[in-house]
Amino acid sequence: MTQPLVIGVLVGNPRPASRTLNAALALREAVRHALSAQGVAVAPGGPLVDAADLAPSVFEPGSTAVREALDRLSTADVLVVASPTYKATYTGLLKAILDQAPGGWLRGKAAVPLLVAAADKHALAVELHLKPLLAELGASVPGRGVFVNEESLSGDREQLIGTLGDRLAEAGWFTTPVGATR
Repeated sequence: MTQPLVIGVLVGNPRPASRTLNAALALREAVRHALSAQGVAVAPGGPLVDAADLAPSVFEPGSTAVREALDRLSTADVLVVASPTYKATYTGLLKAILDQAPGGWLRGKAAVPLLVAAADKHALAVELHLKPLLAELGASVPGRGVFVNEESLSGDREQLIGTLGDRLAEAGWFTTPVGATR
């Protein structure tokens, strides 16, 4: 019997409990719904790392907090990686954390990149910056990255999950079931 897939979340916003965190959790639910609709068993929950909690430890010599967080996230089969858009790309905090990941850290895993921005002019940043970073770490990124204008984050949570599910479908996600070869 196969194990259910685990969906993890890494949020690169320096603000704790951010709108980016809420969007990432909604995207995890949208991924869960999409996979379940394909008949894929998905575990409830999954590892969650809010980079804001790690910020004090990122550059602290001898700190093991980032390594421990990366180890928790490595248990996920699918990883949602989310960031607000800063200077037309992802945050430096997210980059500093991912710089501490070992080579090939995401090999054999799917990653779903998500960028949140105040203006649609940043929509390509997810494809130009975040998606290549995840691929460099070994992730399979089989669809386009997901971009969300922060205006759409102020509504109902179920509506947001539905909107993000539509974005996943439009971006070509899960046309081949994740875990079909697991």
